[in-house]
Amino acid sequence: CVMLVSILAQAAAIAAPTSGVISYPASFFAAQQPANAAEMVSRLPGFTLDSGASVRGFEGAAGNVLIDGQRPASKTDDLDAILRRLPASRVERIDVIRGGAPGIDMQGKTVIANIIRKAGGGFQGLAAVALDGLPDGHRGLTGQAEMSGTLGPAAWELGALGGRFLDDGNGVGPGLRIDLNGVRTPVRVDGEGDGLNGQLTGAVESPVAGGKLRINGRISREKFKGEERDILLGPTPLVEDTLDIVYTHESEVGANFSRNLGARTSLDLVGLRQTADKDLASDFNDGQASAFRLHRNTREVIARSVLKYRATDRLSLEAGGEFAVNNLDSATRLSVSGAAIPLPAANVQVQEDRAEVFAKGAWRPSDTWSLDASLRYERSKVASAGDVVLGKTLTFIKPRLAVTWAPTASRQLRLRVEREVGQLNFNDFVASANIGSASGVVTGNPDLNPEKAWVGEAAVEQRFWGSGSLTLSYRHFELSDVVDRGPVFTSAGVFDRPANIGAGTKDALGLEYSLPLERLGLKGATLKGDLTKRWSRVTDPTTRTGREISGLHPLSWSVHFTHDLPDWRMSYGFDAFGIRRETYYRFNLVETTKLKTWVNPFVEWRPRPDLNLRLELPNITQRGFRRTIYSYAGPRSAGGTAAVDDRNYESGTMFHIRLRKSFGG
Repeated sequence: CVMLVSILAQAAAIAAPTSGVISYPASFFAAQQPANAAEMVSRLPGFTLDSGASVRGFEGAAGNVLIDGQRPASKTDDLDAILRRLPASRVERIDVIRGGAPGIDMQGKTVIANIIRKAGGGFQGLAAVALDGLPDGHRGLTGQAEMSGTLGPAAWELGALGGRFLDDGNGVGPGLRIDLNGVRTPVRVDGEGDGLNGQLTGAVESPVAGGKLRINGRISREKFKGEERDILLGPTPLVEDTLDIVYTHESEVGANFSRNLGARTSLDLVGLRQTADKDLASDFNDGQASAFRLHRNTREVIARSVLKYRATDRLSLEAGGEFAVNNLDSATRLSVSGAAIPLPAANVQVQEDRAEVFAKGAWRPSDTWSLDASLRYERSKVASAGDVVLGKTLTFIKPRLAVTWAPTASRQLRLRVEREVGQLNFNDFVASANIGSASGVVTGNPDLNPEKAWVGEAAVEQRFWGSGSLTLSYRHFELSDVVDRGPVFTSAGVFDRPANIGAGTKDALGLEYSLPLERLGLKGATLKGDLTKRWSRVTDPTTRTGREISGLHPLSWSVHFTHDLPDWRMSYGFDAFGIRRETYYRFNLVETTKLKTWVNPFVEWRPRPDLNLRLELPNITQRGFRRTIYSYAGPRSAGGTAAVDDRNYESGTMFHIRLRKSFGG
């Protein structure tokens, strides 16, 4: 009886879901004592954070969280980091919109979380220090400081983060090489990676010209160094050394202005400028020295406007446009024993001018039905200079329709049909290298077309036990102009590069669940997770036979268990991520990487409301990863015996300790 009363009380605190919006007030999270909005979002039933895509433009880079109905005017600042800077005490409630709701731009998502902040608020601050450790004795110390407050009608935020980070992807372990003659040579692999980073963020928000203006900025610097020594234990021992050093500098400034133009009409304006500079030095020595150098600068400027009209409480319309200018300036060079090796598209300058206009609408004809539709028209002009001189104009029409039916308060069916157009990746335009392995150099290809797809999606969600949910979804993609790998023939030889390889298909079957365990005797405990199975098929450009798409994970899963013990002022649990495989197909090799199961147990203790101590043991399962490369003397279509480079990187259990102190109310 007590358990039933508890479940009913929790359900009563949540708004009726037949409206398409489920509201979770701050009291819903009270027992968990979250410190920020990110920790609150992670506890939302049936919701998984999507930080958005790393693409150019603003529209297509959206995540699935809004703040006061607005997207943050930032792209390089990770959405999860933005949420971690928003104190939980500033959150009034979180609305979860499933399928669509009038006045909410779903950003192409079927589920959106909208964080509603409390008005006002005094000074608040946070200071944290974290220590990470690897089994080999390497240590990394980072510090963080965040503060926010008000100054008259204006609100401000400042943040800083910096320290030394560790890369557990460079480990030690055994390996094996089999050459084209079948000779087997054991290999001992010894690698390590670490780096230094620093980041400053700031924002100010104030009433301006009858509306609200928010300006945010971010600057970051990072240096990464990765080293690996391979000792070939054959009759004649051989040592191979690889050294990679990467410098990355990023900056961003964004502005978002919103103003009501009447009782039912509003205007949103967004402006953003970001830069990213990267310098890579990769050296390999096996008795013969090879060196690869990359210098790349990218710039993006975005202007966006949206006019919104709330016709009724059940119907909203909006129209707008976006214009973006992107620039890439890249220079690469490769040398072997001091002799320069010419690379295709080694020095390239690219400019993309892209404009998009759109119209969107959300309509709820009844409490059980909702429709969310949009039509977008995109036109882009791409021009390159340097080693590759070309110019082309691309136009696309992108319709979308999402229909939601909620026959009961606890059940919902969502259907979506959409024309998706991928975005040309500037990373594909320029050369990259892994000269210390059989995969070697990948050249650039500025003459790519975006990948396109007709997508159909169906999802059914069942909610139960107050905060429990189960969602089953299926997505099918009819693909054209698939971007994968293909050969390019030059006077210096044959190289691998990104290429459009034709049509294909892709399917995904997914399961997401959020299970409160109170009925099973664990009050305050929740089990969340997801499982996705994927299939794909394209025609290999080298062998002309069917295969899967490169880099696609056939199976992925995760499990997250949390048990809150308010009386003890602590929480404990674990995060687990399952085995993952990805395979890349090139004209002369097949490279497969397999990651084993990762488990990260944790415990948090709050001796005082303003003090938090967290201990984690990442990789308690001592997961490693295995990389296997089958390389051929020529194109794979010729058949023959493949040489094998098989490496098993072993990683031990790490530790992470974080102490966090908050200030203010």
